[in-house]
Amino acid sequence: MSEIKQLALNARYGHATIGSVSAFAGKSFVKDAVGATSCEISYGSLAPGEAVPFLHSHKANEEHYLILSGKGCFQVDDDIFDISEGSVVRVATGAQRCLRNTGTDTMVYVCIQAPEGGLTQWTMTDGIISDTSPAL
Repeated sequence: MSEIKQLALNARYGHATIGSVSAFAGKSFVKDAVGATSCEISYGSLAPGEAVPFLHSHKANEEHYLILSGKGCFQVDDDIFDISEGSVVRVATGAQRCLRNTGTDTMVYVCIQAPEGGLTQWTMTDGIISDTSPAL
């Protein structure tokens, strides 16, 4: 099982790593490592033929699955569909979900949980471009 390594955490930012995505194994949650207050982010991996061992739903949070590598199938209630590297799946509250790796390589994915209906501002409506030049 791979673990999240906290690199920095203060009032202004949190910084953590899982290391190499291609070598990641298991399931790790990053909320505590980065001090997140708006969403939960987890990394997960499934070996060839492996599946999440249960259907589950959420009461308040929708989930977004971002498939980083591999391929498989995803179930939402009675619907089953193919997923692969680059797929993004949003699952609403109350909907049962599960995924399985049907490929020959490890599937690595990110899952982001956030309150359903909670997005009231986004990049173009919440962002403020600074007059200060970057120091990079």
